[in-house]
Amino acid sequence: MKNVKYAGFWMRFFASFLDTLFLALPVGIIIYFISGGHWFDFSQYQQNIQMAMSGNVHALDKQPRTSFTWELIFEISVLVVTILFWDNWRGATPGKKFLHVKIVDAHTGKDITNKQAFTRSLAYIPSLLLFGIGFLMVAFRQDKRGLHDLIAGTAVIYDEETNPQS
Repeated sequence: MKNVKYAGFWMRFFASFLDTLFLALPVGIIIYFISGGHWFDFSQYQQNIQMAMSGNVHALDKQPRTSFTWELIFEISVLVVTILFWDNWRGATPGKKFLHVKIVDAHTGKDITNKQAFTRSLAYIPSLLLFGIGFLMVAFRQDKRGLHDLIAGTAVIYDEETNPQS
């Protein structure tokens, strides 16, 4: 793509922070109430830590997995909501929309497909497993693409339609 301005690391970081406020926080609150408050069962975590510290690791296998189940539901919900926003908001989550940046196909500059949105979301996993290096790539690459962008064939650019001064 020529004549585009790529969104850098800090712009994308701030957009992700805003998305956490706009998307993850409301979803988390809803799941907290649906779960009857079991999602954040700190007493269960405290018991697990005490058992592990005392060497009673076999008892950990008998502990209920309610927190894990609700965490999984939360992660899947955020993934679905994020993909829906990409589809409905032309490549921009609320944080990206607010900052006038959007996700596009890296080769054509057009809106991303459902497959690219899904692939991009799943591609966060290798970036996290590599201690965040996949995200830090954005700061050092000329095209400002992270590992998840490279895997999905996407790029994050300034949206000239919503912010002509970019």
